[in-house]
Amino acid sequence: MTESRQPPRRQSLGSVFRSVSASMFGVQSSRKHEEDFAHGSAWTYIVVGLIATVGFILGVWGLVKLALSSVGGDAG
Repeated sequence: MTESRQPPRRQSLGSVFRSVSASMFGVQSSRKHEEDFAHGSAWTYIVVGLIATVGFILGVWGLVKLALSSVGGDAG
């Protein structure tokens, strides 16, 4: 009996962003985590993770600047 091998399924960029976002906030399900490891590319997750981290840091920085400027502090 021959077994038909299917080519590995690639994840969409949106799926990778959703997985990285969920894992950053600690709400990634174990089923999705296993799927990511089975079908995802490590480099894709590394790049998306770095982009998401920089975006998060810039977002927090922007909110802090906005908060400081609204209370009259000198934000830089």
